[in-house]
Amino acid sequence: MSHATLALGATALFAAGCVWYLPAAAALRAGADRPYSHRIAAASCVTFWCTPALVAVLLLTPAPWPALGAVAAAGLLTAAALLAVSCLQRAREQHEESERWSTLQQGSTGAPAPAPPRNPARAQLTFVLYLLPGTIVASVIAATVLLTADSLTRQSAVTATMTAVGISAASLAIAGTRAQATRRH
Repeated sequence: MSHATLALGATALFAAGCVWYLPAAAALRAGADRPYSHRIAAASCVTFWCTPALVAVLLLTPAPWPALGAVAAAGLLTAAALLAVSCLQRAREQHEESERWSTLQQGSTGAPAPAPPRNPARAQLTFVLYLLPGTIVASVIAATVLLTADSLTRQSAVTATMTAVGISAASLAIAGTRAQATRRH
């Protein structure tokens, strides 16, 4: 089967997934209006469904099969890791909510309610969760560019480096902004 046929199939798969990734993208755009675990799950969904789109683009280049497999595996592993973190965060949120309800039910005694505990680890976790996918994608794209080059030329090395630096810088900026916003709330 030709690369173009496989690219068409991957594009069709990506298009078919719009019923999942478009609501997930809307949940990500909603920001703090959605629970934190819901946003992490939405990021997992978007990552999962964008993987076929990235593979389709790479299928149109002379990329070797190991590079295509590495990109697909990195996308799927990132989505799985985000989903696992989302499940853990959801369990924490449910535990906090049950504590709030028990405090509310006991609050009729007139004693002031306890202050919510500060958790700096949440800001650190947010930073890592927003930085990790960008770093993985930057590494995979740089490796793909270097592996698909016929010979290691200065142009291919500069292309790989600049692509990786650009994606990493954008990921770092987004991670810093999100962690700072999490720290404030």
